[in-house]
Amino acid sequence: VQLQASGGGLVQAGDSLRLSCAASGGRFSSYAMGWFRQAPGKEREFVAAINWSGSHTIYADSVKERFTISRDNAKNTVDLQMNSLKPGDTAVYYCAAERERPTIATSAAYNYDYWGQGTLVTVSS
Repeated sequence: VQLQASGGGLVQAGDSLRLSCAASGGRFSSYAMGWFRQAPGKEREFVAAINWSGSHTIYADSVKERFTISRDNAKNTVDLQMNSLKPGDTAVYYCAAERERPTIATSAAYNYDYWGQGTLVTVSS
């Protein structure tokens, strides 16, 4: 499956932004999906994940209550709604697909089989 992330940009602290990831070339509903991010000079970190049906979601503590992950299996997309953005949210955001355990949302990057190219989010103070 191929993944294409979009929606990044430059925003101010407190603003909102919605990222989208479009999947093609596979059966989208067979995958759990996740969002990860990597800030300059830092390790990649987990942001949010959702299982195949959308019934199970998990979030990193740093984004809970601010970010919401959702998916539309009819459109083959997974979105990340980001509210109350902070400068610390600045990073390249990647979407990823996990095929072995689609009923579970997982935060472990090594579980994911396919990765998109990333979209840059910059939050100014």
